[in-house]
Amino acid sequence: MAMGLPHAVVVPYPAQGHVISLMELSHCLVDSGFRVTFVNTEHIHSRIVAALSEKQTLFSDDMMRLVAVPDGLPPGDDSHSDLGRLTEAILRVMPGHLEELIRKTNESAGDGPKITCVIADQTMAWAMEVARKMGLRAATYWPAPAAALVPMLDIPKLIEDGAIDSEGCPKKERFQLAPCMPAMSTAHLVWNLCGDGPDGETRRMLYRYVLNNNRATKSAELIICNTFSEVELPVLTYAPFIHPVGPLRTGRRAGQPVGHLWSEDKECLAWLDGQPAASVVYVAFGSFTVVGQRQFQELALGLELSGRPFLWVVRPDLLTDGSVTPYPAGFCERVAGRGKMVGWAPQHRVLAHPAVACFFSHCGWNSTMEGVTNGLPFLCWPYFADQHINRDYICDAWRTGLGVSPDAEGVISKEEIKGKLEALLGDEGIKERATQLKEAARKNVEAGGTSCENFRKFVEAMKG
Repeated sequence: MAMGLPHAVVVPYPAQGHVISLMELSHCLVDSGFRVTFVNTEHIHSRIVAALSEKQTLFSDDMMRLVAVPDGLPPGDDSHSDLGRLTEAILRVMPGHLEELIRKTNESAGDGPKITCVIADQTMAWAMEVARKMGLRAATYWPAPAAALVPMLDIPKLIEDGAIDSEGCPKKERFQLAPCMPAMSTAHLVWNLCGDGPDGETRRMLYRYVLNNNRATKSAELIICNTFSEVELPVLTYAPFIHPVGPLRTGRRAGQPVGHLWSEDKECLAWLDGQPAASVVYVAFGSFTVVGQRQFQELALGLELSGRPFLWVVRPDLLTDGSVTPYPAGFCERVAGRGKMVGWAPQHRVLAHPAVACFFSHCGWNSTMEGVTNGLPFLCWPYFADQHINRDYICDAWRTGLGVSPDAEGVISKEEIKGKLEALLGDEGIKERATQLKEAARKNVEAGGTSCENFRKFVEAMKG
């Protein structure tokens, strides 16, 4: 390998949506002439390896390698979904491991390409301090909407405006950083998402973590984001230091890992081939959403009542109590032929399939950008974090989807699901606006587009 080749260390936060997005960024870097060392935690790394099919390889080629470092939790610990414990452990041990990895990689490189830059998930911005210490170029990448990043970086203004107190506790239910910006809920600020606990320590720890990340982010040469100007123009105007480079084209490289933590059921693609054009409701709620048994049954019955073909991703751990998925009696027999349930799907290929009519989604940002890229209407059911912001974008700002509303007991009923699907798929205005957004997304990533130019400038900066 030639000397002088740029070599990036890429550090995602250890969660499915972050890993997928940073992996796609890494493939784009490889396309731009970089070698990439992709640093997962041992827990995430083992799940990615286990999920790869026989036809996939762990390495795309000698231009990318996947490595693993400890996350600070004991082996076999079941707390990897506890964001408070995980985040605290990460900060305690991962900076040292990252520094050691970079040092050992460069010592063993010989005349080959030594590591030249660090590109980290903004939620892992402590890596900027490692990069600065070791004299490397550095940038942060935000895999969610810019609207979710700006409030975190603008905590002093939130305090000044009386939205939160100096410890991050909500003082107002909603806030708006500027007249052009979307209104947001203080309950959806990341440190307020995990429950206060008996003494509020988890919230305080996450708030301190965000403050530390903000300080570390100041060392970054660039902040790039998987978004594009047409979908977040007010936010990007308010925060011009965030450079949109999206929508990144997740998983388009055949045979190469995209970072999935579950094995994909590719048979669903053949099933889609047998369905009429624009007929199928694709139902997927990401890697984090869980539901109770009653809600699961209402969801199943709502899809049945719709009378439409559907492809439903039912993760093994979708139920809150961890039980085997309890389909309603006779459900599978009644929907046989027009309904297909899978454990995990190759979503990027499903959403691009001509048989898919709409996306019933949790509104994770990766899913949102993939749906937008394919011009699909959304039925929105947010669960966590920025998903509520994304729902507001889809339903209120872009008007390319509808939301489902819970009943008095907090359950989304089968009648609500059936009715909203009918309304969504009968609305020609929604379809037309979705098509317009698809076209805007395409123009941004093609040569001369804003996102394409921003990515080119980012690449040049990291090459130094």
